[in-house]
Amino acid sequence: MPQTLVLRLNPGDDLRTALDAAFARLQAEQNTAAACVVSAVGSLSRAVLRYAAEPQGTVLQEPLELITLSGTLSPDGAHLHASVAMATGEMRGGHVMPGCVVRTTAEIVLAPLQGWVFAREHDARTGFKELVARPAKPLP
Repeated sequence: MPQTLVLRLNPGDDLRTALDAAFARLQAEQNTAAACVVSAVGSLSRAVLRYAAEPQGTVLQEPLELITLSGTLSPDGAHLHASVAMATGEMRGGHVMPGCVVRTTAEIVLAPLQGWVFAREHDARTGFKELVARPAKPLP
C-alpha cells in the first residue's frame, strides 16, 4: 500500500530541488512511477515563476506566502505551478522554476499514485514535453 509523503522544508531549501529529491525517495522506497502534490502551504523569500508563453522565469525576491502548489511528479521530472501572495496581497502565479527558496517553512503532502506510470514525451502539437499517463503493468 503506497504511503503519502509529508514534507516540512526548512529556511533556505530550494522548493523544486526538494520535491525532485522527495520523488526520488518515493521511487526508491515505494517503486513509485507517478505522484502528485495534494497540499502545500508555506512561505518563500524568493520565487522564480515562468508566466504563460514566456521563455524565461521572473524572479520575485521578497517575503511571499505560498498560497497554492499543484502538479505532477514523474521519473522525467516535475511539472509544478504555484501561486504566491506578496505582502500587499497581490497574487502572482506560474510555472515553478528552480530557485524558489523557502523563507520560514513549506509543508507539502505528496501522494504516490500506485497503478500509474507518468512520463514526459515530446508532443508535436505543442512543441513541449507533455504528460503521458499510462496504467502500470500488473506484476505477474
